Parts: sequence; C-alpha cells; structure tokens
Amino acid sequence: MRFKIAAVQFTCSERPEKNLAKAAELALYAIEHGAKVVAFQQLFHLPWFLADKGDEGFAFAEGLDGPAVTLMREIAAKGDAVIVCPIFEKADDGKYYNTAVVIDADGTVAGKYRKVHIPDIPLWREKSYFSPGSEFPVIQTKHLKIGVQLCWDIFFPEGFRALALKGAQLIVVPTAAAFATAKKWERMAAAAATSNGVYVLRVNRVGGSERQRFYGRSFLVNPFGETPVEPTGKSDCVFLTDYDSDELEEARELWNFFGDRRPEAYGDLVEGTV
Repeated sequence: MRFKIAAVQFTCSERPEKNLAKAAELALYAIEHGAKVVAFQQLFHLPWFLADKGDEGFAFAEGLDGPAVTLMREIAAKGDAVIVCPIFEKADDGKYYNTAVVIDADGTVAGKYRKVHIPDIPLWREKSYFSPGSEFPVIQTKHLKIGVQLCWDIFFPEGFRALALKGAQLIVVPTAAAFATAKKWERMAAAAATSNGVYVLRVNRVGGSERQRFYGRSFLVNPFGETPVEPTGKSDCVFLTDYDSDELEEARELWNFFGDRRPEAYGDLVEGTV
C-alpha cells in the first residue's frame, strides 16, 4: 500500500482565526494533490505565546469541540484524509495540555496524544502552561496506525519505542524548533526511525520573531533511516512525500531489532538507576 502524506508548515500571525483559514487552504491543497495524511506543526494555528511566562496565553486554549478541530474535521471528511491537528487543549478536568488531535478520514476524532515531556527553557516556557500527558497511544485510522511525539519528545527514545511496539507505522513529530538546531533534530528522527522500523514525519514551524526564528525543514525519514526527499526550506509550504507499507515490512524483516530485544535485561530503565 502506497499513498501520499503531507507536512504543512506556515507562518502564524497574532490572529488565530486568520491562521486557521490559511491552514485550511494548505490542507485542501495537500488533499487535492493526493495526500491521505496531513500533519501540521506544533500549536499549528497559534502565535508562539510560549516564549514568556504569563496568563495571556490561556485565552488560546480550546476543547476538542473548538474552532480548530471542528474545521479540520470537516476538511478530513470531505477529503477522505487523516489530519494531525496540534492544539492548546483545555480539557474537561480543567487542566491544559499540548495536544495533537488525530482526525480520521470520516471526520471523527480517532484519538489524541498529550505531550509527555514538557520543557522549561528560555523561549519555550511550556511548564507554565501545560500539564504533562502520561500515555503513548497508537491511533488506528482508515489509512494506517499513527503515533505522535510532540517536539521535545523526540529526545526521549522511550516514547518512540512504546509506539512502535504497539504497532505504529507512522510517527508524526510536530515541532517548533528555532536557531541552529536542524541537524540535531534530523539525527534524532533518523535514529528513531531506524531503531524502531517506522516512518517519522517531522513538521516544523516557520516565521517567528526577532527573538526566535523557526526554520521549517520539515522532512520524512523512512524505516531504513533514510531521507528520500530533501527537507523543506524556511517558507510556507506543503511537503508531499510517499508512505509505503511494503518498505516498512521490508525494513522490519531485514533489521529485526524487535526480535532480538531483551526486556528482562532492561530493569534499570524502569527503575531509573542508569
């Protein structure tokens, strides 16, 4: 089974409704050009309010019935496409999460992933806004099984391994990375794809402010750890590439890392004594 998947990167203004309209236009473009999976950048339609601590950013939070997910559900249903939609979630329990909502090709919400690893570093003050998630769900959609890791998660291999063991075929990594870090992200994605025999689709923001400029460079790594298509540039764009289930099966058969695992020897990882 082979089909197109898309990473959508674009510059966000200070107006979420304007950004959402742009996102819809780009998603429709991707679908019109054959994409069966469309993935957006981290907090895809919001300005980057996380550079500083404060209360103003909470006004951007919304539920799964909010404008972002509602619009993307309509587009997914019309286009027979799965959409990965990262939002600032205000949950029913009153907590706030950095969440990726996975919308199935019939427009239903297939599942969601709440970011587990939350950074608190200059210009990424996420602990001031988000509670951490605690699960690594693999989400079954019409076209394939999807896992999500959000930005900082990429530096923690445990999440990728958990998703792969549960059957993920594609792991989407929406990010908001800036400065001269592109090669570090590419190496981490290649390592995750290789060691777990999965496709990894990274989609990064562009634009930003004088304090931090997001550089784009969205890309796909195949299960052999290769990047078949050059990463994108720093402008708004739709990155279209191929997912191939035969390639995934071939990689797992030739590089049978799962068959040689020794879970009984990994106690130190769980105990945290390494």
